[in-house]
Amino acid sequence: MTAAGGPAYRRVADALREGIRNGELAPGSRLASLPKLGQEFDVSPDVARQALAVLRAEGLVETRQGAGAFVRAFAQITRRAPDRLARERWVGGEAIQDADTGPRWRTVDITVNEIPAPAAVAVALDLSEGEPVVARSRRFLVDERPVQLATSYFPADLVRGTAIAYTDTGPGGSYARLAELGHEPVRFRERVEDRLPDSAERSTLALPADGSRIFEVTRLAFTADGRCVEVNRMVLDAAVYVLEYEFSA
Repeated sequence: MTAAGGPAYRRVADALREGIRNGELAPGSRLASLPKLGQEFDVSPDVARQALAVLRAEGLVETRQGAGAFVRAFAQITRRAPDRLARERWVGGEAIQDADTGPRWRTVDITVNEIPAPAAVAVALDLSEGEPVVARSRRFLVDERPVQLATSYFPADLVRGTAIAYTDTGPGGSYARLAELGHEPVRFRERVEDRLPDSAERSTLALPADGSRIFEVTRLAFTADGRCVEVNRMVLDAAVYVLEYEFSA
């Protein structure tokens, strides 16, 4: 591996990244110590540490206490939109997450509560602030790693007493149940923000203390008559997810 051009730590990070991507540095392999990296690239150990911090923030490297730095073995998840929300998927009984992770081992922790609508949620759902909503909170793990937090909010008078108000919504999930209720989503809008996680998000997603970032995705689901029937706020580990969008010209 060689490093040429740009700030020293960037040159080292670029060279290591290329080694990871071309397979020279295999998933799970241990990287050289900071002094040895410094010797290899003719930089100081502090510069080598900066380079590893860049790769750690990108999700390519993880640091283990007392053991050093390793090439991360976890395969990234590609989240393709709008295909993942296609009607034929959930009408056919498929979970939306299946489009993201396929056959990979996935578990989810779910809690469901009826709560007063937060201000932004009330505005989106055309409710008065404090009116009741059903909140479905999920924590997704893929290959035993926490990767996403999500909370969906529905007008309580719309879904109270239905499967949406319970942990198991059945085949096709909430959108299939909304369709059965006569409130089928036909249009979605997503807003994506890249930011630092707060302390609770960092803890729940088991994120490293430094260099971690998340994607906050807020999705609104609308019926044919323009009514918003769901607000879904998602927090994704940015080191894990690739967001891919396809749309017509």
